[in-house]
Amino acid sequence: METYESVLLVKNEVFVFKIPPRATNRGYRAADWNLAEPEWTGRMKLVSKGNDCTIKLEDKNSGELFAKCPIETYPGMAIEAVADSSRYFVLRIQDDNGRSAFIGIGFTDRSDSFDLNVALQDHFKRLQNDQEIEKEKDTPKQQLDLSFKEGQTIKINMKITKKDGNEVTGGRPKPKAGAAGGLGFLPPPPGGVKMPAPPKLTPTSSPSHQPKSSSDPAAQADNWGEFASANEESAQAASPSTNQSSWVQF
Repeated sequence: METYESVLLVKNEVFVFKIPPRATNRGYRAADWNLAEPEWTGRMKLVSKGNDCTIKLEDKNSGELFAKCPIETYPGMAIEAVADSSRYFVLRIQDDNGRSAFIGIGFTDRSDSFDLNVALQDHFKRLQNDQEIEKEKDTPKQQLDLSFKEGQTIKINMKITKKDGNEVTGGRPKPKAGAAGGLGFLPPPPGGVKMPAPPKLTPTSSPSHQPKSSSDPAAQADNWGEFASANEESAQAASPSTNQSSWVQF
């Protein structure tokens, strides 16, 4: 199956510098380059073909290839950032015969160098994910056995709530707080003060005389006797005596 080339990033302006050999292991410094006079100015393209990733330096107008930098890993020896600036890198370019050389490249804007970093990281991260997926196909992960073993049981504590809002515990409803007495009032405390009983009435008559029934005519007459005698006395007081009311006749 034929693999097509994919363009990951394009920057229309990049500067190429001739760099001196590295003197120490501290890394390259852009301050040691002749930044005012770049050796070449052109276009940079980052392309991928399968698992291969390459930086190509091309002419802006004709598209002629000036140099290419195959990148196996990132970060790595193929492309390296300088120690004193984020806009410059050192590339290890190669020709078709396998000969290699180191050159410096730089951008006018820091955002261009940031885009190059992100594009390289995304490409190699995708390759790493693809490799992990292939490994999982060959050696699939062990599945977790969540089934019950023989004789294994499980206990679940559940709270069941009735329609009135009371919780049922042990088969009996658990009343809510403040439900005593039916209206939310607490019962009186034990040993409270009791009201004394009303005094009994003592009859005026002797114990030998029993009260007569109201249905007895004689009892009714006795009950009204006092009222009758009172009426007679008031009538006698109101009428003048016979001696006083008689006129003396001459």
